[in-house]
Formats: sequence, structure tokens, C-alpha cells
Amino acid sequence: MKSKLLNKNKIYLAIAIGLIISGYLVYSEISKTDFSESWNTIDFTFSTFFYIGLALLMMIFRDFGYVLRIRLLTDKKLNWLQSLKVILMWEFASAVSPGVVGGSAVAMFILKKEKINFGKSTAIVFITTLFDNLFYVISIPIIVGIIDINQLLPKVIHHYLPQFWIGYSIILAITLVLFLSLFVYPKLIQNLVLLFCKLPFLVRFKQKSQQTGTDIITASATFRDKSILFWIKLMGATILSWLSRFLVVNFILMGFVTLSLQANLLIFAKQLVMWLLLLVSPTPGGSGVAEYLFSTFLGEFLPISSIIVLTSILWRLISYYPYLFIGAFVLPKWLNKIG
Repeated sequence: MKSKLLNKNKIYLAIAIGLIISGYLVYSEISKTDFSESWNTIDFTFSTFFYIGLALLMMIFRDFGYVLRIRLLTDKKLNWLQSLKVILMWEFASAVSPGVVGGSAVAMFILKKEKINFGKSTAIVFITTLFDNLFYVISIPIIVGIIDINQLLPKVIHHYLPQFWIGYSIILAITLVLFLSLFVYPKLIQNLVLLFCKLPFLVRFKQKSQQTGTDIITASATFRDKSILFWIKLMGATILSWLSRFLVVNFILMGFVTLSLQANLLIFAKQLVMWLLLLVSPTPGGSGVAEYLFSTFLGEFLPISSIIVLTSILWRLISYYPYLFIGAFVLPKWLNKIG
């Protein structure tokens, strides 16, 4: 009981820290500019609220894609409400974790508590990561084939273009390793799990890890037997989530400025680069880094600096901060439920 209480206290602390950081960032961003100037220079029309409404709708589509995906991967053992709770807590874990860490480890724990064995939970998280990466590694060549690569990076960081391709190569390599581990040589994951459990602070989990490794191999075999239609649905749900995620920004900007189809495509493409940089962010949910990248990458589309700040804050208010508040409400209730 004491151990569970300690775990809950740590989570409450993470929630508090996340909320404090979010509140500070909103305040600091607002204090950087004269908002009276912003209100005087921006014409809030029906079109503005219409596009902001579409941005909110994209967030619903984004999470619907994730919920649909988790339902497919659990063979619908989780109902719609359970799947939604898993995704919201997964998003919360990502929001309070550094970008380089993410919420995958927490996702495995959440799925296990929802009666999905740890081996299958691990396989599910690996598959979601595989498909997320697959979307990225496929999208970049398509985008580069349409848009000049030199347009993707702002001039101030254009010299980082080689590093971008290095980052892309790393994502590609990770995708390949995940694919081979899950569908060609699943014993590799089992061996890795057993190897990690030789570490001094993980030795006590060695016996359980052997069962987990066996479960991973079993889950992998089950997924290998899935039909092509299953994988098409899974990729469709992934595409829906990622398109919706990026279109949030497009619609927010369209609420304040007129953008051509080409400009919208360039904004979408730039977000692919931003996402790669956010992956290595050391701050919770990319806080601070995300706002900087937004103004650096997308500032050219906005005529006034105060509008850049407004749209940047609006983007984070729609796509990031809600998960902190939702997590603060959903997670404690879920923890109490599981004991």
C-alpha cells in the first residue's frame, strides 16, 4: 500500500510540475508583447473563430485515430471509453515527460492495468511507435519531392540541414529495427528485456521478465497472422491522427492570415521537421522548445510579432495544455479504481 501511495504521490507531483510550467510559460509569453497592440491589429471575424473551431475539431480527430488504433491492437478487448482513457493518460504522460523520453513506458503500465499482459502491451507500444515512425519516413521523401528541401529549414538554422538528414536516418534505422524485432526476429526483444534485467536495480524483475519475453514472442506471432486489411486500418488510423495533428497549426494560422495552398503545404512540411526536433527536447512536452520552434519555423507566414505570440500560445492551448488538465482529472480517478 505504501508503495502504491508513493507512486501516486510521484504522479501528483508530475501533474503539479506540469501545470506550474504551463502556467509560467503562458504568462511569460504574454508578457513578451503588448497585447493591446495585438487586439488592435487583429480583426476577429467569423472566419477566425471558424478556423479555430476546425483546429479544435482536428484535435478530436487526432485522438479518435489513436483510440481506433488502440482498439484494433487490443482486438477490441478495451471498449471505447477504456480506449479513450488509455489515450488521454498516454498523452498526459507524454505531456509531462521530456520529448526524448516520451510516454511509452507509462503506456505499457496503463495497458497492463487494463488486463493486457505486459508482453502484448510492449508489442502494442512498439507497433504504435513503428507506425508513427513509418508515417514520418514515408512523408519526408514525398514532401521533399514536392518542396525544395532548402525551404524546410529557416535561414537562422539552415546550416543544420545535414543534422536533419542524420536525424531522419536515425528514425529510419529505428523503424527498421522495430519491424525486424516484431515481425522477423521477435526473440531479439526478449533478449533485450533479459539483458536489461541483469542490471543491479532490475534483477528482482528477472523472473517476470522471462515470462514477459515469452509473451512478447506470442504477441508477435499473433500480429504476424493478422490480415492485410488489419494493417491497412491501422495505417489509416495513424495517418488520420498525424494529419489532424499537423492541420491544427494550419487552421490556427488560417484564422488570422490568408494562406495559399502552397503556403499550407509548406507549413505542413515544416511541422515534420519541427516534430523531429521536438523528439529530442529535454523539457516536459517540449515546453519552451515548441514555442521557439513555432516562431522560428512559422513566423514568416505571420506579419506581426504579436500575432506570432498569439498563435503560438493558441496552438499550445489547443494541442498541449488540455492534456495536463485532463490528466489531472482522469489519472487520479483511474489510479483509485485500480487500487
